[in-house]
Amino acid sequence: MLSRDGKLIQKSYGIMKRVVTVIQARTGSSRFPAKILKPLLSQTVLYRMVERVLGSARKGEVVVATTDLGEDRIIERMCEQNGWSCYRGDSMDLLSRHYLAAKKLNADVVVKIPSDCPLIDPLIIDQVIEYFLDNSFDYASNLHPASYPDGNDVEVMSMDALEYSWVTANRDFEREHTTPYMWENRDLFNIGNFTWETGLNYSMSHRFTLDYPEDYKLIQEIYERLYPLNPHFSLEEILALLEAYPHLLEINAQYRGVNWYRKHIHELKSVKPEETSLLD
Repeated sequence: MLSRDGKLIQKSYGIMKRVVTVIQARTGSSRFPAKILKPLLSQTVLYRMVERVLGSARKGEVVVATTDLGEDRIIERMCEQNGWSCYRGDSMDLLSRHYLAAKKLNADVVVKIPSDCPLIDPLIIDQVIEYFLDNSFDYASNLHPASYPDGNDVEVMSMDALEYSWVTANRDFEREHTTPYMWENRDLFNIGNFTWETGLNYSMSHRFTLDYPEDYKLIQEIYERLYPLNPHFSLEEILALLEAYPHLLEINAQYRGVNWYRKHIHELKSVKPEETSLLD
């Protein structure tokens, strides 16, 4: 287990597995176009996002998986300029994009993190990966059900489970969102869920993801106040800031709980209506 300062507490993980963390990224967004290219303290949101993920001690190799559309050539160039691995694939079939990116890098374990989570805590990434490895799951996340503030999304899966899903999944939302085939078919996969050790559930009350201009404004406020003091600021520091300045939490309050589940709530077996807002 990793402590907050990143020091490894004595523990055996058995046979070492090759971990690859895939950050899915694209410039196209109907709600907030080119959101990952917006400035965030002299860099882009995507740069800050990758910076956060690189702070994880267990992330293995990191690859940015973008689309093969011409508009996303800018992401490939950004990866080249910063020395990041990049894979370009299908714009709608993210299951295929994740599988082929992971296959290219010879992954045994694949970590999926979206690019709209620039406040993600690297320690949470480590904890979910460790949880997966310790229990020999096919798939584990901190999302089913969620307890952390929205925007700390970590999903971990075996390459075998990802490949099986890639071959077998056939519904549009299973291909578009990469992992539903796994967590919806608990009879086929050994599934684990990592819950917030505080016992709290902020998944519907605290929104740290980026889909709307209001989300961007909140993320800017947090970075401007915390990053100069500590570039590796933690979830605890974010929550302390919001407790000290509660008005900040209201910036994007209208979008609390809004996620993609709402579009498929009648098709998803393992998601309850109270786990999503029906707001469009």
